[in-house]
Amino acid sequence: MIRLLNAYFPRRTFLLGISEGLLIGFAFIAAAIARLGATDAGVMLSYEQGFLKVVVVAGAFVLCMYYFDLYDSAILSNRREVLSRLVQVLGTACLVLAILYYVYPPLELGRGIFLIGTAFVAVVLFLWRRLFLVINSASRFADRVLILGDGFLAEPLSREISQRPELALNVIAHISEQNEGGGENWSLEDDDRIANLPRYVRSHRVDRIIVAMGDRKAKLPVEQLLAVKSRGVLIQDATEVYEAITGKVPLESLRLGWLLFSPSFSDFRFVLIYKRIAALLVSTLGLLLSLPLIPLVALAIKLSSRGPILYRQQRVGREGVVFNCYKFRTMRADAEADTGATWAADNDPRITEVGAFLRSSRLDEIPQLWNVMKGDMSLVGPRPERPEFVELLNREIVHYNVRHIVRPGITGWAQVRYKYGSSVEDSREKLCYDLFYVKNISPGFDLLILFYTIKTILLGRGAK
Repeated sequence: MIRLLNAYFPRRTFLLGISEGLLIGFAFIAAAIARLGATDAGVMLSYEQGFLKVVVVAGAFVLCMYYFDLYDSAILSNRREVLSRLVQVLGTACLVLAILYYVYPPLELGRGIFLIGTAFVAVVLFLWRRLFLVINSASRFADRVLILGDGFLAEPLSREISQRPELALNVIAHISEQNEGGGENWSLEDDDRIANLPRYVRSHRVDRIIVAMGDRKAKLPVEQLLAVKSRGVLIQDATEVYEAITGKVPLESLRLGWLLFSPSFSDFRFVLIYKRIAALLVSTLGLLLSLPLIPLVALAIKLSSRGPILYRQQRVGREGVVFNCYKFRTMRADAEADTGATWAADNDPRITEVGAFLRSSRLDEIPQLWNVMKGDMSLVGPRPERPEFVELLNREIVHYNVRHIVRPGITGWAQVRYKYGSSVEDSREKLCYDLFYVKNISPGFDLLILFYTIKTILLGRGAK
């Protein structure tokens, strides 16, 4: 895994994106040579901002591929879906670049070069993706992994690795903590076999060992692990691997100590100052830019249903402080008259037609910029919950209050990585992502989340 902006990305996926950007760039350089000849193409690239134009085109194509989920683990191994989305990418990228050239003509490559380059890109991307699918599905190109121990993360890790070939990992063996009948299923209670662990690792060509021990830390074969590590075998802790692969903290292994000694959390004062300054600047700019929209949204709400334009609701903020959160009203005025506080559900009948559009486009959250300006919220952070739900979730989920050590946000890691929460189990899952954010909080991580948020909004995901 590659760590970038305090988030983790599979090395294969990261290199795939870089390689495709380079291939697209070379395709348009080849198109310039084919259209103008080597000499004139060299002049265009060197003296007419040609390289900048090629970089812009390559960036547009890669960005469209990202927005069509072509780097998503659920799509990477699906050949039919990849080919279908590549066709959509070619059309979308051409449309985006056509608009860009209309707005700013100096960036235009030239009609002939662009058409030839697009044809080259289509061929190159189709061939390169087919080759990647072969490499990605071949286990011989993956690290051979041995899972040591049968703690609660052993099975989830094995399952996650098997479902995501882009991780370049292949679990070949599992050593249990208890004797389960011999064979290849070794046991940490079997002293003779554990003594021969280095020989087993060598004979099975193990590249890395993931330690997923339960509570029996005394049985950890430290000497044998040091011996294999000295021979180049990578030794990793299951919790760290799980966090890197999934982007969330497993609640079962949660220890508040990891937060105290987390590198990002050690600079918490700086992070708080940065987040407050950024929140003030962006919320002010956001409110100013949204001024033309506010009267139109208010009129649409007023004409579509009876009730106030703004909806005020109590939410729990940093350190458990309750504040009034403001949104444009998207439900009937009497939505909770009979039921009390309830989570929104799929196709919730309480949501008005205008409200459904406001929710999917996130326009209903414009008034929350006022909460950000006041300091009740930040731009990025855990989603603020209602006091009634917080009281319930504190009883049902251990350490739920840890998410309240930072200001809640309009968007957050859990919001872009998980669906809209409408149950205790959903809240438990989202807490795992929130804790990952708290542990890795940084300016770069916030920027990455905002980048993901744009994709979430454009694709209409995560809203109810």
